[in-house]
Amino acid sequence: MSSNTASRRTELGAFLRSRRERRTPEEVGLPPGLRRRTPGLRREEVALLAGVGVTWYTWLEQGRPINASIQVLDAVARTLGLDPAERTHLYRLAQVPWEVAPPPGATLPAEIQEILDTLIPHPAAVYNARYDVLAWNGAYSRLFPSLADMPIGERNAIWATFTSRETCNPFIDRAFEEPRMVAELQTAFARHVGEPEWESFVSRLTDASPEFARLWARREVNSGSRHIKRLLHVAVGRLDLSATRLQLNVPETRMMVYTPADDTTRARLAELMAMPVTPWCCDECHTKAVRRRETRHGTPNAPGTGPDPIPEPARMS
Repeated sequence: MSSNTASRRTELGAFLRSRRERRTPEEVGLPPGLRRRTPGLRREEVALLAGVGVTWYTWLEQGRPINASIQVLDAVARTLGLDPAERTHLYRLAQVPWEVAPPPGATLPAEIQEILDTLIPHPAAVYNARYDVLAWNGAYSRLFPSLADMPIGERNAIWATFTSRETCNPFIDRAFEEPRMVAELQTAFARHVGEPEWESFVSRLTDASPEFARLWARREVNSGSRHIKRLLHVAVGRLDLSATRLQLNVPETRMMVYTPADDTTRARLAELMAMPVTPWCCDECHTKAVRRRETRHGTPNAPGTGPDPIPEPARMS
């Protein structure tokens, strides 16, 4: 065992002991007991609640060279009541390649929206590992109006890419863009195999899109890199945008900022932002947006959309 590995195991044991000692019996549904020589839970109690052997857990705390799977570490983390940051720290100390996603319904720090808004006129948005759009700015909503208008739970970039009509898909080079997106999703999926929410998402999208099903079956992986997105916008024409990924201090989230790759795109972005309303790709998408807004009447505007009314669809000249 290398000195680095030994140090990690020692730190792992110390971290587990500290979290075990702060966890009270009452928090896990156990009677407090009259005699406890140490604060918190006993090792055998943690092992019982996590469904692991007492000897195995004891060795884990002692820093012995034993293997720990994601599933077992996750059970220990739940028993100890670890928050997302603590879980990530646990997996890193155990040298398990895993990141903890924010729980469903979790909100981003308020300053993230402020950062997005200061990037205008550059479109920018925050995605999670499954391509759900979590936050965006006004420039992004003008670039992808149909996506930005979708309700929470349906606002997903890869779903929109593979299920939108051919005439409403803005990507010029779909043969490049779609395989890249699927490869990134495949890479993220490896960290969530067996999770019902992820399994359901992939299954539903596979049923909804034969092209996605074909690309998914290739099992290509890609961690993502800077690239050029080539879009055909209904109001201003072709836009070549450099897509830059910024890592956030939130597990499994990233901010994507789209900057002009040439002067023509820079001028067309400025033209788009100067328009009084946001154009839509077609009458059908515009009508659907109106109905969604009517259904949500009285609810606050989604982040980044602003108070603009539903615009009339525009046509390219």
